[in-house]
Amino acid sequence: MAAPCTLCLTLLVLLTTLLQLHIASAFYVQIDARGEECFFEEGKRGTRMALSFEVVQGGFLDINVDVTGPYNDPVYQVREMSGRYAFDVSQDGSYKFCFSNHKSSLTPKMVMFTIDTSQPLDTYHARLEEESLHFQLEETIKQLAQAIMAVKQEQEHMAVREKIHQSINEDINRRVVVWSFFEATILLIMTLCQFYYLRSFFKVRRTEYQGDSMA
Repeated sequence: MAAPCTLCLTLLVLLTTLLQLHIASAFYVQIDARGEECFFEEGKRGTRMALSFEVVQGGFLDINVDVTGPYNDPVYQVREMSGRYAFDVSQDGSYKFCFSNHKSSLTPKMVMFTIDTSQPLDTYHARLEEESLHFQLEETIKQLAQAIMAVKQEQEHMAVREKIHQSINEDINRRVVVWSFFEATILLIMTLCQFYYLRSFFKVRRTEYQGDSMA
């Protein structure tokens, strides 16, 4: 009977750990010119927060990112096209994540971001402190779930980068096609002008020759 009980406890630990981990989904937000958008996430001491962001479109693809703590203390500030930042929460309270587009006067920007919070396992650690094997299994499952989350976020960033490069390539191809049509049109116009000029030139020469013959 020991083996089934161990299996049940293992599945229980796996289920509770996966439910406990908050796997962030990617969100998209449009930041208007000279605008700012802020989001709030509750943090608990002992947890770990991670922010990932990527500017999908707009201007030079850069954005101001500002993360502040519960008492407006600065945690992270940067102006980049994309980035990732993780930190350990030292104070309980609401953490603010702001994306600012104040330096752009005309162009709005689209930003993809994720905010992930890994919840502590203190309750389960206390419950299973006498079961070292189960404790190690729980820690392994937690690390595995976090690794899966990191892979998922990396895939989302790669997908966004692929869309950006595809959009750039399509725009370049469209400009090349338009420029080729423009050059072909200019060449055709110049050819027609030369044809009419040469035709009028020979016509004038022919008229002068006929006049000299009659004289």
